[in-house]
Amino acid sequence: MDIIQELYHQIDKENLWKKEVSLKRNEYLKVSGSTDTNLYYIIAGAIKIFILDDYEEHIIRFGYEKDFVATLDSFLSEQPSDVYIQAIRKSELKVISKVNFFSLINSNERNKQIWDTFMEQLILQLLEREKDILTVSPAKRYQRVLKRSPQLFQEIPNKHIASYLRMTPETLSRLKKS
Repeated sequence: MDIIQELYHQIDKENLWKKEVSLKRNEYLKVSGSTDTNLYYIIAGAIKIFILDDYEEHIIRFGYEKDFVATLDSFLSEQPSDVYIQAIRKSELKVISKVNFFSLINSNERNKQIWDTFMEQLILQLLEREKDILTVSPAKRYQRVLKRSPQLFQEIPNKHIASYLRMTPETLSRLKKS
C-alpha cells in the first residue's frame, strides 16, 4: 500500500473525516485571501491549485482521485494564503481538520513516519517541479512530466497542463504531436 492510501485508511479507521464536500465543475474550494486548515482527500474528480498574477493563472499542482490536497501554506501556518483551489470537473472530497489530523499523526510512531514520508515525497516533487521550470526547455519539461505523471495527460484538459508547464496551449499541442 502506498503512503497516501495508508494515511487515508488510518483516518478512515479512526472515523476522523469532518465532512464531505461536493464541487461542481469550476467551483472553488478555496479562494485567495482565505485561511484553510483542512486537509482534503479526493474521492472522485480533479482539482487544480493555482495563484493569479495580473489575472493570469499559474497552476502549481493538480489533484486527482485518491490524492490529498490542501493549501499547504495556510494549513501549516494558519494564515491566509493567496492560493486558489478549484474543481476542474465535478469532484467529491472528504475533509479532515488540522486538529484531528495531527491528533492522529501524533498518536503513534507509525503515523509520524507516514507523515514524515508524505512530506518528504511532497518536498521532492516540489523541488523537481521548480528545477524543471527554472532550467529545462519546454520540450524537456513536457517529456519529464509525461514520464513522471502520465495520468495528468489523461485526466486534465490541455489548457491547464499548458499553464502548469508554463507554456502556451499551442506549444503544448506542437510538443504532443512531435
